[in-house]
Amino acid sequence: MNTEYPSPAGPRPDKHDHATLTGDTWAVHGGNRTDETTGAIRTPIVMANSYRLPADPAGLAEGDPDLLVYTRESGANQLGLQDKLARAEHGEAAAVFSTGMAALHGALFTILSPGDHVIASDVLYGGTFDLFSSLLPEKMGIEVDFVDITDPDAVRAAIRPSTRLIHTEVVGNPDPKVADIAVLARIAHEHDALLSVDSTFTPPPLVRPLEHGVDLVIHSLTKYINGHGDAMGGAVIGSRELVDAIKYGALHHVGGAIAPFNAWLIMRGSLTLPLRLQRHCENAQAVAEFLAADPRVAHVAYPGLTGDPHHAAASVQLSGGYGGVVSFTLAGDPADRVRFIEDLRLITPAVSLGHDETLIAYEAYPPERAAGFSQPFREHGLIRLAIGLESSQDLIADLDAALTTVYGPAA
Repeated sequence: MNTEYPSPAGPRPDKHDHATLTGDTWAVHGGNRTDETTGAIRTPIVMANSYRLPADPAGLAEGDPDLLVYTRESGANQLGLQDKLARAEHGEAAAVFSTGMAALHGALFTILSPGDHVIASDVLYGGTFDLFSSLLPEKMGIEVDFVDITDPDAVRAAIRPSTRLIHTEVVGNPDPKVADIAVLARIAHEHDALLSVDSTFTPPPLVRPLEHGVDLVIHSLTKYINGHGDAMGGAVIGSRELVDAIKYGALHHVGGAIAPFNAWLIMRGSLTLPLRLQRHCENAQAVAEFLAADPRVAHVAYPGLTGDPHHAAASVQLSGGYGGVVSFTLAGDPADRVRFIEDLRLITPAVSLGHDETLIAYEAYPPERAAGFSQPFREHGLIRLAIGLESSQDLIADLDAALTTVYGPAA
């Protein structure tokens, strides 16, 4: 049988040339290299803290932050991961760190100076919130205003002559408010400020913030990009000028470098990122719809729900799903919510997200931390459900059984 196939529209795919790869092929081949010594087709783990120098180090290239000299500054596994992440986000360069918080701190440490002003979203991951609310003002003399990042007028009103940075998450953690990052980029650039975005909840291919005008994208690699709950890391991605400044300022002089084994584990995990994300999103959508329809549930926040106030903003920006985190709350006493968590048999109580297994965490947040949350979360606390890769039918059955234990059968 003679079968004719249509000619591809673009250049012939070449795993050594990322620009020729389409779809999700980048996830498989990006940043990998064949080992010249053994011929292994996967980049090996290079467990070295130093690299051989020429007899006269004066001959080394100046101004290259990726030069292999000392692993605190740059390492072989680090280089491959940086290349993959930069290309995945369609950025010029990436810097990888030991954790997501180290990456964020490295970016802020480099960009900001005493007396600068920052506008930050009023819904942020707890560690980030503490960094902006306490550490930067008290240790560095940085002024920070928390605003409703979904309200462009509120953001504009908070701008000062000293505003150097606007920072947000694409989808807020733990209350999933969705920022319009293209609008925020325009506001920032109109006032000679930068926009940094934490895209941990929305890694590629869900969204690539740099294409929307964002200056720096930050990831906790520990989460979806690693995907297996066994390694920690963080990344900052953007223009080469900005990223190189972060490497010199925060890696070379302050530290926070990722360990070679962790870089290797994250590279390994990233191979299946697009496939895993699809399942995370599908499962989260099914679970969110179940919870939203259940009268025993007081409130559900998930941008994939058509009735969610952030559904439109998410639909415009995200491609292929709405993420893997569903936030909800239950009425009654705190003891009821604790008993609900304790009764679960499939879902594990633990922090973090992006794992292969579904994780759940309940917390009643203090007023300052929860000021930007929706009213039901301020009143009843918030249960964050980080959806894994199990059968959505099994996840829903586990949730339903625990709800029945505490609240009785659904009416």
